[in-house]
Amino acid sequence: MAPLITLLAATLLLRAAGAAGIRPLRSWHTSLRGGLAAMFTLTGTAHFNGMRNDLIAMVPPALPHPELLVTLTGVLELLAAAGLLHRRTAPWAAGGLTLLLVAMFPANVHAALAGLMVNGEPATALLPRTLMQLVFVAATIVVVLPYTRALPRRRSAATRTALPARIPESLHE
Repeated sequence: MAPLITLLAATLLLRAAGAAGIRPLRSWHTSLRGGLAAMFTLTGTAHFNGMRNDLIAMVPPALPHPELLVTLTGVLELLAAAGLLHRRTAPWAAGGLTLLLVAMFPANVHAALAGLMVNGEPATALLPRTLMQLVFVAATIVVVLPYTRALPRRRSAATRTALPARIPESLHE
């Protein structure tokens, strides 16, 4: 629940700062990037602090080297959190986090179904955890979307051949 609270609180605080006159924070998009960066800084550092052993236990038994996987995902979360803060790297960071969230979800399923303890409390039940995961994935996708609209559109070969290269003179009346 702490990641969701961090995402919401940081996003709203940054948006409030934008409304109060801090120009770079005037858009919801920028505030959401900051909220995600705060959330993934929190979750990324958990891979290296007192929660590390709980996160290692969450790795499904079918996966090899759980310690290495927890280290790798923690590093990726921290790098992506930093990447979200820069306009040029934000879409790549958010896209990578979308994939990472999907790839790590089985660990949450395993923790919920196995009744594991995480940070001294039972792992979040599967339905609420799934809903939170959907919020996180949606937030990362929302960050990516404006950048995809900026990409130049290429017409397909079928469209190019169906459209005249130029408008015939007879239609210029």
